[in-house]
Amino acid sequence: MNRYSVWIVSTSERILTSRKQRKADEKALKGQKKTLKGELLSWLDAIVFAVVVVLLLNQFLFQLFMIPTPSMVDTFLIKDRVYVSKISYGVELYPTGPKIFSSNIPLRDDAIVFYNPMYESRGPLYDILSQMIYMATFSLVNIDRDEQGNPRERLYVKRAAGIGGDIVRISEGTAETRGFGQSSGLQDSEFRALNNLNKAPKQTIDPKAYEGFEAYGELLAYQDAEIDSPPSYLLQSYKSVQDYSGLIDYYEIDRATKRAVAQIEPFTLSHRSDLAKKARGIYVPEGYTLPLGDNRDNSQDGRYFGPVPNETIIGKVKFIFWPFSRIAPIG
Repeated sequence: MNRYSVWIVSTSERILTSRKQRKADEKALKGQKKTLKGELLSWLDAIVFAVVVVLLLNQFLFQLFMIPTPSMVDTFLIKDRVYVSKISYGVELYPTGPKIFSSNIPLRDDAIVFYNPMYESRGPLYDILSQMIYMATFSLVNIDRDEQGNPRERLYVKRAAGIGGDIVRISEGTAETRGFGQSSGLQDSEFRALNNLNKAPKQTIDPKAYEGFEAYGELLAYQDAEIDSPPSYLLQSYKSVQDYSGLIDYYEIDRATKRAVAQIEPFTLSHRSDLAKKARGIYVPEGYTLPLGDNRDNSQDGRYFGPVPNETIIGKVKFIFWPFSRIAPIG
């Protein structure tokens, strides 16, 4: 990595020296009459040079990123702008391309930036072009938008909650982590205190709402099975959230649905397998990281798409640089 940094510096110096010589030549010709064509070419040269330098810096050294969603509140707020180190876990040769110098891997609790596994590509050329424009404008211009004009999330920012060898089981919004070689898991708060980890992850849903969520999930299973008379206790429990308007834990609802489906059709192997996966937890293979949002009740994260390959993690958030009132390192 040191050799890489030296190469970046020497290349930059060579480019700047070349430009300095060209400027000196232009100054020597200052007495000559200026032309409109010459002025335009001079401006174009300056603009192209600036864009190329910005692209190189953003691709190989760092990237500025704007937080688009509340999934990491209170660590990051919507529209916070953050500095992302692109050399923390290796360097992409080009956007979405292979990495070099990738011996370092994310550590537990790192704030990581990675490619959204659920992102629907519009083609490699569009993907690269939109990324280049985003980087060249220091995250000010994003042409990659949906039909409603909202920016599409090609990149996610989450916390590295699980690393290779972990099994993370999530119940009622709370993570239970069993590290490699451990016989049992620990609740999130206990696990974090024991390992001196960040205390930022939080839950805001009222625990009393989970009985209603689970009832709703089971009722969905009865509905899919076309059973017109579900147990009365489920209908009674569902009433507690019938007029609920707060955040909803869809992961817990899905878990309840799979549990009910396995009970309705106990001899169907696929249903039992789906239930076992939820009950066992999410296994993180070596070379992968499980990302979870700090705002656990409002985050589209690894609970839904699973662990992500380390090759898709492009950098580590180092600090917030905007707005000025929130400038702070992330550690």
